Amino acid sequence: MISFNKAEYIKKLKNLGAKNLIKAFEIVLEIAKAVKDNGGRAYLVGGCVRDMVLEQISKDFDLEVYKLQPSEVEKIVKQFGKISDVGKSFGVLKLFFGEGIEIDVSLPRTDSKIGIGHKGFDVNTDPYMSLNEAASRRDFTINSMAFDPLTDKLYDPFDGLNDLNKKILRVTNSETFGDDPLRVLRALQFVARFELKIEPESKKIIQGMIPQLKELPKERIFEEWKKLLLKSEKPSLGLSAGMELGVFKELHPEFLLLPQTPQDSESHPEGDVWSHTLKCVDEAAKIIRRENLVEKIAFIIMLTILCHDLGKPFTKQVRNGLYVYPEHDKAAQELTKKFLSEIGADKNIKAKVLKLVTNHMAPLNLYLSEVKRGEKVKYGEIRRLATKIYPATIYELVLLADADYWGTIISSNQIDSEKSKFPGWSPAGKWLLKRAQAIQVDKCKPKDIIKGKDLIDLGLKPGLKFGVIIELANQLRDEKNFTKNRVIQCLRNLKNETKAIDKLRSLV
Repeated sequence: MISFNKAEYIKKLKNLGAKNLIKAFEIVLEIAKAVKDNGGRAYLVGGCVRDMVLEQISKDFDLEVYKLQPSEVEKIVKQFGKISDVGKSFGVLKLFFGEGIEIDVSLPRTDSKIGIGHKGFDVNTDPYMSLNEAASRRDFTINSMAFDPLTDKLYDPFDGLNDLNKKILRVTNSETFGDDPLRVLRALQFVARFELKIEPESKKIIQGMIPQLKELPKERIFEEWKKLLLKSEKPSLGLSAGMELGVFKELHPEFLLLPQTPQDSESHPEGDVWSHTLKCVDEAAKIIRRENLVEKIAFIIMLTILCHDLGKPFTKQVRNGLYVYPEHDKAAQELTKKFLSEIGADKNIKAKVLKLVTNHMAPLNLYLSEVKRGEKVKYGEIRRLATKIYPATIYELVLLADADYWGTIISSNQIDSEKSKFPGWSPAGKWLLKRAQAIQVDKCKPKDIIKGKDLIDLGLKPGLKFGVIIELANQLRDEKNFTKNRVIQCLRNLKNETKAIDKLRSLV
């Protein structure tokens, strides 16, 4: 049975060594006391209460203040730190504590829908609103609880605690839920993060809002995708809900062919391409935790595994025992680009994800060439791969290969349950990573074998031809195993850059 104990929560924060979180929580208590001393009342509300009840660590504390005017609240909050301008226009005062930790202090308010889009709201604060009425305006019952940090009393007017215990996602108020279409996407990430099932009547309400999704700006869609993919141990649950409800049909139709595309049952016992993708995404969620990746890299891995087989509904060919997808790669690239644009991904994310998606079969193909077919893979091929996928890295490519491998093998009953919980490196991934680490290209592209300074020392004049010379020198290293000294010896005593180019070209 889920419950909440404040003393145990603080003890957990101390055990984790979360100094900034402890500081923020202590400030929450001090603000609540100052509010009470001035005749008001402050409650923790929303997602932070849900997380505390679940004994999960929340980095956002939302305090809702009653019975005080906005000017009085601001005067109190200013005593505890600098207030950010972000959110002030909506009546929210923000205090930041580093490491993404913040306290939001606000008054209860009503948001009335008056127009299209996320800005089409009339916001009115009401410090004398009842706690129950304020809670009724929240999206789901699990987010409609409030906690008094001074008395340790939990207020739960819509039975959110019971829904959490029963793993149910339920709309709090059918009349106000439709005010913000973002709540549809929030439903998906809550289903994934807390492994919930949507209550039938709530499902109908959510489906009725799906046509409004296109009103949402990309930046809001982007943030919900981050939460779904990064905060969930089983993102597949949210993705499955999105497909079932019709979210993908409305926002991301590029995924609709995946459930209709069967795969060979022997090589892919998990079933159609969508089933494979769902399993891979869950394995990727384990891997990003195994590797303790920073958020930026973790998100790129998750987006890549989600998109890696978007081209699979197109032609597949196998040549000489290797997997070749001539139409797959082109289609995957175009459909991935479309999806990333729809969610508002920046150019850096796009650059990495597109390179990884297009080359996701490279680890397996190189591994099969050497280990299965006995064709020695030279270090030059691995350097060329590292260059080809830049700004992504071989390390990231290997993580993708791992998720793809485990997403397939997990269904084959060839591994024990313990390994399925803690997947290690895939055979192809482990092999490629070891080879890349040996030449220090696992997390960067190869360094040039010679530099411009080396060419100047040889008496050559700087210019555009230096780039051609360096590229040819790299090619000799990769294809002919030339060392730096050997390249320099070949260039010694040449009179000009043109002769240097001609010399190296004759050796390639």
